Amino acid sequence: MGFKTILVAEEDGVRTITLNRPERRNAMTPEMQDELLAAMQEAAAGTCRVLVFAGAGEAFCAGLDLTALQRMNDKPDAEHRADAERVARLFRTLYEFPKPTIAAVHGAAIAGGTGLATICDFTLAVSGAKFGYTEVKIGFVPALVSAFLTLQIGEKRARDLLLTGRLFSAEEAHRVGLVNEVVQPENLQVRVLELAAALIHNSPASMAATKRLLAAQSKAWLDRAIELAMAANAESRTTPDFREGVASFLEKRKPVWRKA
Repeated sequence: MGFKTILVAEEDGVRTITLNRPERRNAMTPEMQDELLAAMQEAAAGTCRVLVFAGAGEAFCAGLDLTALQRMNDKPDAEHRADAERVARLFRTLYEFPKPTIAAVHGAAIAGGTGLATICDFTLAVSGAKFGYTEVKIGFVPALVSAFLTLQIGEKRARDLLLTGRLFSAEEAHRVGLVNEVVQPENLQVRVLELAAALIHNSPASMAATKRLLAAQSKAWLDRAIELAMAANAESRTTPDFREGVASFLEKRKPVWRKA
């Protein structure tokens, strides 16, 4: 299958999906989300043993493309809901993917990009990588990533990262449990391949069964959390604060928030 926004390559049982919009810091569009879903479906059905995610250029992923979101300002509620459902399906598919997944984070992974990187089974990041759930800075709600973040690191730490919207280092991400290993930039690819090789030596059936078990243990809670998140995601796109936040970001100025 041909893709426009991602690159797919496979060697020695390791399939790599590379986000390929370097001019936009690999910001996700609906087209990229659809292509990522299709590429994961191909990988799940194929013979690869490990799936790796990477980013082209200087960043891993800058989150959702705000220019694409701005174009949705006047769309009906049903389209906002459909867009939220697409993002939820992307994250849920990654979370429940039957084969081991590795994120190779060499630069910034922001907002939904942080979600994409940290939902993988293993997240390896270079020492200079940056993470952040920055949605509140543009009047958005970090709804869908919040479900997986709370599951991973607990509510207290999740509140800190989600409410401040601050950027944090790979080292802090490692301390709170979002990153498995921090490596020097020149060693990232080597470590990814070493980890992939170790995983390939394991029983694929046993690893798939283990992943199914872990996902099943959280299924009821995650089902409810994602349903609430989709509603919050769609609703937040129609608010004055979101319109002002996106406009101010694109116009490179400080937002002027309405009074609460």
